[in-house]
Amino acid sequence: MKQEYEAIVIGGGIAGLTSAAYLCKNGIRPLLVEKSEKTGGLVNAFRHKGFAFDAGIRAFENSGILFPMLKNLGIDIQFESDPVSIGICDQWKKLSSNESLQDYSSMLKTIFPNNTTDISRIMDEIKKVIGYMDVLYGIDNPLFMENLRDREYLTKTLLPWMIKYKFNVRKAERLNEPINDHLELFTKNKALIDIISQHFFKDTPAFFALSYFGLYRDYAYPLGGTGVLAEKLTEYITGSGGQILTSVCANEIDPKKHEILLSEDEKLSYKKLIWAADQKTLYSAIKNFDSPDFKKQHLLVEGNTGGDSILTLFMGIDLSKDYFHDRCGAHSFYTPSSGGISSLPDFRDAAKRGTDFLLEWVGNYLEKTTYEISCPVLRDASLAPEGKTGLIVSTLMDYDIVRIFYDSDQYGGFKQYCSEKIKDILSKSVFHDIKEKMLFSLCATPLTIERETGNYKGAITGWAFTKKTIPAENHFRKITRSIRTPIPDVMQCGQWTFSPSGLPISVLTGKLAADGVCKTLKG
Repeated sequence: MKQEYEAIVIGGGIAGLTSAAYLCKNGIRPLLVEKSEKTGGLVNAFRHKGFAFDAGIRAFENSGILFPMLKNLGIDIQFESDPVSIGICDQWKKLSSNESLQDYSSMLKTIFPNNTTDISRIMDEIKKVIGYMDVLYGIDNPLFMENLRDREYLTKTLLPWMIKYKFNVRKAERLNEPINDHLELFTKNKALIDIISQHFFKDTPAFFALSYFGLYRDYAYPLGGTGVLAEKLTEYITGSGGQILTSVCANEIDPKKHEILLSEDEKLSYKKLIWAADQKTLYSAIKNFDSPDFKKQHLLVEGNTGGDSILTLFMGIDLSKDYFHDRCGAHSFYTPSSGGISSLPDFRDAAKRGTDFLLEWVGNYLEKTTYEISCPVLRDASLAPEGKTGLIVSTLMDYDIVRIFYDSDQYGGFKQYCSEKIKDILSKSVFHDIKEKMLFSLCATPLTIERETGNYKGAITGWAFTKKTIPAENHFRKITRSIRTPIPDVMQCGQWTFSPSGLPISVLTGKLAADGVCKTLKG
């Protein structure tokens, strides 16, 4: 007998979990379907030999969204402040306050003494953008507030904020050109531009990239690891009457019949569907439906690609957390060279000459790229054995590079090469003792992320910024429209829904999609 549900959510990442949680909060008992063995998507953690590692995101930005959502749902998670440090060559600065931006400026001026005026102008631009975005995140997002009928709150807090919000968001969205292009307005030094922009994905909009120097101060880390967020949301859903199916795929969707065919050849029917997974998968799963708007969106989806992915090394090291506290801190971005990656030729030119030349290119890239470094045990002592440290080191990595080695049956060799190269680079720069003290290392690639999450080409923030037209809303003023699809009774949420995206956007669109379903089902 075919099972029927008022609402089904496809995708158990943070967006899907948020949607399902708010459906439950509003009296609707949804079914959530997740292809992996557990929920969380890119917000997940795992243990290996007594060490805990964050498999995806390394820390959370509140942005006036995450903490209000947790409070609104009554979910209690303890957080540690997690300000970011930035290292270049042998210099380090922590971005823990507004004043520390000046320290970052001084570090850049020491490394690029011929560009001090340029750097001052860039810092002024960063401060301006941070000012815009501070207003956007200046109060708890009203979507998660329950006192919107409180007259004093409306007149003294919400309305003044809305006026500032509309004014500042327009100014921020004017800075929508790619970050590298924008920085060229201030300096012609390609290496300087690279050192600033290598933190971000290719062609990230300038306002979004520059605002991160403010968001770095706002990072928070949950005790127990980042996977705690997905665990708590999962418990909320199941404890409120919702159901969760894991290790199950939605293979086909028939909008006319309001049916989903699961990987087990089981059919489910729905009144409303929320899609919180990869958008290419959604449009390839739709059967027996067509319309002009659907065709247009389908073509747009098929013509676009996912954003950047990452290569990550998870290491267990026989060194105490104090060793890393004194060098990089709990969370940092480290660039071992001031040369900049734009000095490298296109990897496709190397690939044309063969995998040996491409591997040499990868080695040069790893010497110049920027690494995100995280030490979970520095926030929570329970996340590593006594006297030892789990270290997570990631860098941006093009999916197509890894795919070339995979298709050439050299995937294992590629991972081994990258692992040893990264260890060599770190041991010669910031962590001189790690190679001798290494207990184990695990390497994850963009193919790993694609396999584990279903994200096209292992993308970690939705659509690439390299296309002029993408299949997602990209104006903050219109974010409420982002959940719409051209498919009847199907809404969407998550990182493929709005661009630029991240954890706060996934939470926000998840809530918007749930609200939309509740409005139509309950009238």
